[in-house]
Amino acid sequence: MQKIFLFMFISLFVLVQGGSFAQSNNEKAIREILSSQENSWNHGNLENFMQGYWKNDSLMFIGKSGITYGWQKTLENYKKRYPDTAAMGTLTFTLIQFRPLLASYYFVVGKWDLQRSIGNIGGHFTLLFKKIKGKWLIVADHSS
Repeated sequence: MQKIFLFMFISLFVLVQGGSFAQSNNEKAIREILSSQENSWNHGNLENFMQGYWKNDSLMFIGKSGITYGWQKTLENYKKRYPDTAAMGTLTFTLIQFRPLLASYYFVVGKWDLQRSIGNIGGHFTLLFKKIKGKWLIVADHSS
């Protein structure tokens, strides 16, 4: 009886650890995307920054001006709002929460901060990541 109990305990432990491992790999991949976005932004490269987003007309970006749909329109809005490196400043993300919703969706909450010579700004964001063709991408962004 003790051997059966021990076997069941070890099996359950391995299953739980396996699930945690998969989640931590997903979280690690998402953290790498956000780190790459920071780096691209801080080098003044909005096109590379946008690689973390779903390149689709259904991408949703919600900001102070309302809802924007589409990858291209979101990029155009970024270019209009941040026309040069002085306006872009240095971006820092502070990641607050990662929550898996389903196997292919993650919800991320964080803060963004821009240190700029023309005045610092910042706020919070919520991101919905979806795994599409094996790659995590932002499908919805609410930044304020």
